[in-house]
Amino acid sequence: MSPTRTEAPVAVMSERRAGPSDSAGEDSPDTWEMGPAARAQGICLRLLTARPRSRAELADALNKRGIPEEVGEPVLDRLGEVGLIDDAAFAESTVHSAHRYRGLGRRALRTELQRKGVPSEIADHAMAGVRPEDEEQRARELVQRKLRTTTVRDRTSLARRLGAMLARKGYSEGLAWRVVRGELGPDHDSQDHDSEVEPD
Repeated sequence: MSPTRTEAPVAVMSERRAGPSDSAGEDSPDTWEMGPAARAQGICLRLLTARPRSRAELADALNKRGIPEEVGEPVLDRLGEVGLIDDAAFAESTVHSAHRYRGLGRRALRTELQRKGVPSEIADHAMAGVRPEDEEQRARELVQRKLRTTTVRDRTSLARRLGAMLARKGYSEGLAWRVVRGELGPDHDSQDHDSEVEPD
């Protein structure tokens, strides 16, 4: 099992000078007095303290702060060895959180992983954890929650809004329509399908 985020940073941070002025977003004065490798490590540790990051996100952060690739890559390798960088675990956590708590569908989940620089093969493995039936159930939950609070009474307008909501969250048009039609009931005219569900 990978070290927890509260355990591993202590061991790695013992290799650098850390002051109480360290923050998650900016380099401290002490950091600028270090060598490039120690500075790169400090930047990564502060970013990882704020939230989990993919290796690509950290590499991009180092690049923006002027850390040469030949300096940053060994630091990233070391952080991977001690378990602070784990793209597979990061991808699985991102998918679970974004699907469960933000209600994102598979299309949006994949876009999220791509945006964070997760390699495609790792993203594919993480995406496999969201089964089609799980995705449909989550879409139904979103529609049901919306129906409890909506003031729209026109069924055609309501269907269009619900379908558009699901489309924005990354659900396919076919799935969105199936869920909306199922939740609105059999009285809804299925011939309005093409005009009601708005794709991305």
